Amino acid sequence: MLDTPVTALTGAGVSAESGVPTFRGEEGLWRRHRADELATPTAFRRDPLLVWEWYDWRRRLIDQCRPNPAHHTLASMEQALNVFTLITQNVDGLHQAAGSNNVLELHGNIWRLRCTACNHVCEDHRVPLPDLPPPCPQCGQLLRPDVVWFGESLPGEILDTAWAAAERCRTILVIGTSATVQPAASLPLVALRGGATLVEFNPAETPLSRHAHRVIRAPAAQALPDWWAVYRPS
Repeated sequence: MLDTPVTALTGAGVSAESGVPTFRGEEGLWRRHRADELATPTAFRRDPLLVWEWYDWRRRLIDQCRPNPAHHTLASMEQALNVFTLITQNVDGLHQAAGSNNVLELHGNIWRLRCTACNHVCEDHRVPLPDLPPPCPQCGQLLRPDVVWFGESLPGEILDTAWAAAERCRTILVIGTSATVQPAASLPLVALRGGATLVEFNPAETPLSRHAHRVIRAPAAQALPDWWAVYRPS
């Protein structure tokens, strides 16, 4: 495995094991608003303060969370393997906190802010933010969370890089994702068409399960370190 390309795709299940709420369903309700009512360009144009109050609340929750053994195992894989690509649907930055250096963030990062006017991008880990909505340090206009909202396209360069990694890998690990959110859900199928071995880590069945060469029905924080202990290069 040391010399063959390995790709990992992670989803909300990995973050949930660190205590990060999914922000969907009942647990995602905030002031009677659902995530899909707030995480949209329209909501931000209509009431940027309301949207930022919600994101500031989310940032406070995530700030209390720490990487779990699955995050740390993926960081170890990056160090040990010659060709390893980590793709995530999560926006919490826990992979980087665990030591992963090269992460393809399909949906952005909640700790990164982007100007709605000049497109300046900066990181800001202050919790809570001192000003809501936060102003751009370059031009003074509104900053927004640098995440992909409902109705927006994924960043093209990152998606292209993820697609290429899926096409060339010989093993793809699908970890804690429902395999229902597109286009991320198609990446494992791209890998399969290229002849890769697919290993799924998920306590629950997903639409991808029937395509997997191996399905491990256990939480990622337990199962991924166990799997890596067997397959890691000596």
